[in-house]
Amino acid sequence: MPLWLGATLTAALFQCWRTALQQKLRGALSLNAAAVVRYLYGLPPGLALLAGWWWATGGTLPAFGPQVLALCAVGGLLQIFGTVLLIASFAPRGFAVGTAYSKTEALQGAIFAIILLGEHLSPLAWAGIGLGVLAVLWLSLAGQVSGLHQALRATAQPAALCGIAAGACFGLTGIAIRAANQELAAPDPVLGALCTLVVTNVMQTVMQGGWLLAREPASLGQVFRNWRNAAPVGLLSALGSACWFTGFALAPVALVRSVGQVEIVFTLAFGRWYLREPIKPRDAAGAVLIVLSVVLVLLG
Repeated sequence: MPLWLGATLTAALFQCWRTALQQKLRGALSLNAAAVVRYLYGLPPGLALLAGWWWATGGTLPAFGPQVLALCAVGGLLQIFGTVLLIASFAPRGFAVGTAYSKTEALQGAIFAIILLGEHLSPLAWAGIGLGVLAVLWLSLAGQVSGLHQALRATAQPAALCGIAAGACFGLTGIAIRAANQELAAPDPVLGALCTLVVTNVMQTVMQGGWLLAREPASLGQVFRNWRNAAPVGLLSALGSACWFTGFALAPVALVRSVGQVEIVFTLAFGRWYLREPIKPRDAAGAVLIVLSVVLVLLG
């Protein structure tokens, strides 16, 4: 298995887990406070991952120039906006709709990659991306809408608009991080990806932490008081981001984001084997379509 593929599959698993935990935090913290925990509590594990890989491989840490730092800042800011928009879509009766439309990030990311990075995909890969997006929308919106007309109307819901905007931000985040890794040109792409992760994470902590301190000082105290629930979110965020950044360093953004759609399959599996929830035929069919879409992307 190529390293980028293994990293992407692992990233999807960690993201599924982290999103579930972060949704619970939304009831105890404000919107921005729930978003900042993934960066603040993700920084120590990220540093530990970097130090561990550096020690194990004996590699040389790459030098960060102004352009790489600027790309890290842009990518970090876009991820902050995407996270806030995604959590905003978790409002009552909006979780499924918002999450579904945020998964258009694979399609949006592929389009952005063509425009900004000059990446190109085969028609078979495009078919896989399209099939994956449709399968995710079908799975997530089942029971929410009963036809195409209602699906189009659902697109105008605040949760859907936040989800689409979040998907755009996440798609552009991948573009910025891949561009930063390409500019960094580290001999060890994994070490370079981990360095990029830590630098970006520091910037994100300063940016959103500073905003929280200036606008919601009381919420900053709640972030630290809820450390028992926030620390696992930060750990999973660091592990997931390390895998995402590694994937972006080794493969085109569109491929990484498309394969990452298997997060939905992991969610269904978690519900079946951990929560003992029965899998409906619709869910099984949707999971098969997502897996098929990933196969098409890889073949393309």
